[in-house]
Amino acid sequence: MELMEAIVHRRAVRRYADQPVPRPRVMELLQAAVWAPSAVNQQPWAFLVIRGREKLHEYSERAKAHMLEILPRYLELHQRSDELSGGSYNVFHNAGMLIVILAKPAEHPPSEDCCLAAQNLMLAAHGMGLGTCPIGFVRPWLNLGDVKTELGIPMSYTAVMPIVVGWPAGGTGPASRTEPEIVGWRDYTDGSQTRI
Repeated sequence: MELMEAIVHRRAVRRYADQPVPRPRVMELLQAAVWAPSAVNQQPWAFLVIRGREKLHEYSERAKAHMLEILPRYLELHQRSDELSGGSYNVFHNAGMLIVILAKPAEHPPSEDCCLAAQNLMLAAHGMGLGTCPIGFVRPWLNLGDVKTELGIPMSYTAVMPIVVGWPAGGTGPASRTEPEIVGWRDYTDGSQTRI
Protein backbone atom coordinates (compact mmCIF):
# COMPACT_ATOMS: atom_id res chain seq x y z
CA MET A 1 0.00 0.00 0.00
CA GLU A 2 1.33 3.41 -0.94
CA LEU A 3 1.79 5.83 1.94
CA MET A 4 -0.57 8.52 0.62
CA GLU A 5 -3.19 5.85 -0.05
CA ALA A 6 -2.91 4.68 3.56
CA ILE A 7 -3.17 8.25 4.86
CA VAL A 8 -6.24 9.03 2.76
CA HIS A 9 -8.11 5.75 3.26
CA ARG A 10 -7.45 4.99 6.93
CA ARG A 11 -10.67 5.26 8.94
CA ALA A 12 -11.70 4.96 12.58
CA VAL A 13 -13.22 1.48 12.86
CA ARG A 14 -16.03 0.95 15.36
CA ARG A 15 -17.05 -2.64 14.58
CA TYR A 16 -14.65 -5.54 15.07
CA ALA A 17 -14.68 -9.22 14.23
CA ASP A 18 -14.18 -11.71 17.03
CA GLN A 19 -10.77 -12.77 15.74
CA PRO A 20 -7.58 -12.10 17.71
CA VAL A 21 -4.66 -10.20 16.25
CA PRO A 22 -1.61 -12.53 16.31
CA ARG A 23 1.18 -11.50 18.65
CA PRO A 24 3.74 -11.05 15.80
CA ARG A 25 1.42 -8.49 14.19
CA VAL A 26 1.10 -6.65 17.50
CA MET A 27 4.88 -6.52 17.78
CA GLU A 28 5.08 -5.13 14.23
CA LEU A 29 2.68 -2.36 15.23
CA LEU A 30 4.79 -1.47 18.26
CA GLN A 31 7.93 -1.46 16.11
CA ALA A 32 6.24 0.95 13.69
CA ALA A 33 5.26 3.17 16.60
CA VAL A 34 8.79 3.49 17.98
CA TRP A 35 10.08 4.75 14.62
CA ALA A 36 8.11 7.97 15.11
CA PRO A 37 10.13 11.16 15.49
CA SER A 38 10.60 12.57 18.97
CA ALA A 39 12.17 15.69 20.47
CA VAL A 40 15.96 15.23 20.68
CA ASN A 41 15.30 11.52 20.04
CA GLN A 42 14.09 11.10 23.62
CA GLN A 43 11.62 8.34 22.59
CA PRO A 44 9.44 8.97 25.66
CA TRP A 45 6.87 6.27 25.02
CA ALA A 46 5.91 2.99 26.58
CA PHE A 47 3.07 0.64 25.68
CA LEU A 48 0.36 -1.26 27.51
CA VAL A 49 -1.32 -4.05 25.54
CA ILE A 50 -4.60 -5.47 26.83
CA ARG A 51 -6.12 -8.39 24.95
CA GLY A 52 -9.49 -9.98 25.65
CA ARG A 53 -12.94 -8.82 24.64
CA GLU A 54 -14.59 -9.70 27.97
CA LYS A 55 -11.95 -7.87 30.02
CA LEU A 56 -12.27 -4.80 27.78
CA HIS A 57 -16.04 -4.92 28.24
CA GLU A 58 -15.49 -4.82 32.01
CA TYR A 59 -13.09 -1.89 31.63
CA SER A 60 -15.62 -0.14 29.39
CA GLU A 61 -18.25 -0.33 32.14
CA ARG A 62 -15.81 1.02 34.72
CA ALA A 63 -14.62 3.83 32.44
CA LYS A 64 -18.24 4.82 31.67
CA ALA A 65 -19.08 4.92 35.38
CA HIS A 66 -16.07 7.14 36.04
CA MET A 67 -16.99 9.54 33.26
CA LEU A 68 -20.55 9.81 34.55
CA GLU A 69 -19.12 10.77 37.96
CA ILE A 70 -16.90 13.52 36.56
CA LEU A 71 -19.21 14.61 33.74
CA PRO A 72 -20.00 18.07 35.18
CA ARG A 73 -16.31 18.94 34.81
CA TYR A 74 -16.44 17.86 31.14
CA LEU A 75 -19.37 19.95 29.96
CA GLU A 76 -18.75 19.19 26.30
CA LEU A 77 -19.61 15.53 26.98
CA HIS A 78 -23.03 16.17 28.49
CA GLN A 79 -24.80 15.25 25.26
CA ARG A 80 -23.26 11.76 25.59
CA SER A 81 -24.59 11.07 29.09
CA ASP A 82 -27.52 8.96 27.77
CA GLU A 83 -25.13 6.86 25.71
CA LEU A 84 -22.79 6.43 28.67
CA SER A 85 -25.52 5.28 31.01
CA GLY A 86 -26.82 2.75 28.49
CA GLY A 87 -25.64 -0.77 29.18
CA SER A 88 -25.15 -1.68 25.53
CA TYR A 89 -22.59 1.00 24.66
CA ASN A 90 -19.02 -0.28 24.77
CA VAL A 91 -16.43 2.51 24.68
CA PHE A 92 -13.96 0.06 23.10
CA HIS A 93 -16.43 -0.84 20.31
CA ASN A 94 -16.29 -4.53 21.25
CA ALA A 95 -12.70 -4.79 20.04
CA GLY A 96 -10.52 -7.56 21.38
CA MET A 97 -7.39 -5.48 21.96
CA LEU A 98 -6.42 -2.11 23.36
CA ILE A 99 -2.97 -0.59 22.98
CA VAL A 100 -2.30 2.35 25.27
CA ILE A 101 0.57 4.65 24.39
CA LEU A 102 2.02 5.99 27.61
CA ALA A 103 4.23 9.05 28.05
CA LYS A 104 7.24 8.56 30.31
CA PRO A 105 8.70 11.50 32.23
CA ALA A 106 10.95 13.40 29.83
CA GLU A 107 12.93 16.61 29.60
CA HIS A 108 10.81 17.82 26.69
CA PRO A 109 7.00 17.49 26.76
CA PRO A 110 6.37 13.88 25.69
CA SER A 111 2.68 13.88 24.73
CA GLU A 112 3.22 15.17 21.20
CA ASP A 113 5.83 12.49 20.57
CA CYS A 114 3.39 9.82 21.77
CA CYS A 115 0.77 11.12 19.35
CA LEU A 116 3.28 10.79 16.51
CA ALA A 117 3.90 7.19 17.60
CA ALA A 118 0.13 6.62 17.58
CA GLN A 119 -0.16 7.82 13.99
CA ASN A 120 2.62 5.46 12.92
CA LEU A 121 0.83 2.59 14.68
CA MET A 122 -2.53 3.37 13.09
CA LEU A 123 -1.09 3.68 9.58
CA ALA A 124 0.86 0.44 9.99
CA ALA A 125 -2.32 -1.30 11.19
CA HIS A 126 -4.24 -0.02 8.19
CA GLY A 127 -1.51 -1.33 5.91
CA MET A 128 -1.96 -4.80 7.50
CA GLY A 129 -5.72 -4.75 6.98
CA LEU A 130 -6.40 -4.04 10.65
CA GLY A 131 -8.76 -1.41 11.98
CA THR A 132 -8.03 1.09 14.74
CA CYS A 133 -9.87 3.74 16.68
CA PRO A 134 -8.38 6.19 19.21
CA ILE A 135 -10.38 6.16 22.46
CA GLY A 136 -9.32 9.40 24.14
CA PHE A 137 -12.50 9.23 26.20
CA VAL A 138 -10.94 6.69 28.60
CA ARG A 139 -7.77 8.67 29.39
CA PRO A 140 -9.10 10.10 32.68
CA TRP A 141 -9.99 6.59 33.89
CA LEU A 142 -6.67 5.08 32.77
CA ASN A 143 -4.79 7.80 34.66
CA LEU A 144 -6.47 7.10 38.01
CA GLY A 145 -3.95 5.89 40.58
CA ASP A 146 -5.79 2.67 41.44
CA VAL A 147 -6.25 1.81 37.76
CA LYS A 148 -2.56 2.41 37.08
CA THR A 149 -1.69 0.10 39.97
CA GLU A 150 -4.08 -2.58 38.71
CA LEU A 151 -2.70 -2.41 35.16
CA GLY A 152 0.96 -2.13 36.14
CA ILE A 153 1.41 1.40 34.79
CA PRO A 154 4.12 3.30 36.68
CA MET A 155 2.64 6.27 38.52
CA SER A 156 4.97 8.67 36.71
CA TYR A 157 3.68 7.51 33.30
CA THR A 158 0.64 9.11 31.67
CA ALA A 159 -1.85 7.43 29.35
CA VAL A 160 -1.82 9.63 26.26
CA MET A 161 -3.39 7.64 23.44
CA PRO A 162 -5.52 4.53 23.96
CA ILE A 163 -6.20 2.80 20.62
CA VAL A 164 -8.38 -0.22 19.97
CA VAL A 165 -7.03 -2.56 17.29
CA GLY A 166 -8.64 -5.49 15.52
CA TRP A 167 -9.95 -6.99 12.33
CA PRO A 168 -12.78 -4.82 10.96
CA ALA A 169 -16.28 -6.33 10.84
CA GLY A 170 -17.55 -4.74 7.65
CA GLY A 171 -16.45 -1.65 5.82
CA THR A 172 -16.28 1.93 6.94
CA GLY A 173 -17.88 4.70 4.98
CA PRO A 174 -16.01 7.39 3.12
CA ALA A 175 -14.93 10.48 4.99
CA SER A 176 -14.48 13.97 3.68
CA ARG A 177 -11.91 16.57 4.52
CA THR A 178 -11.88 20.28 3.96
CA GLU A 179 -9.11 21.83 1.93
CA PRO A 180 -6.11 23.01 3.98
CA GLU A 181 -6.67 26.46 5.44
CA ILE A 182 -3.51 28.37 4.64
CA VAL A 183 -3.39 31.52 6.73
CA GLY A 184 -0.15 32.65 5.16
CA TRP A 185 2.44 31.63 2.63
CA ARG A 186 5.48 33.82 2.36
CA ASP A 187 8.05 32.72 -0.15
CA TYR A 188 11.53 34.22 0.19
CA THR A 189 13.32 31.81 -2.12
CA ASP A 190 14.11 34.37 -4.84
CA GLY A 191 15.41 37.04 -2.46
CA SER A 192 12.20 39.03 -2.31
CA GLN A 193 9.03 38.30 -0.41
CA THR A 194 6.19 36.91 -2.50
CA ARG A 195 2.81 36.38 -0.92
CA ILE A 196 0.73 33.64 -2.45
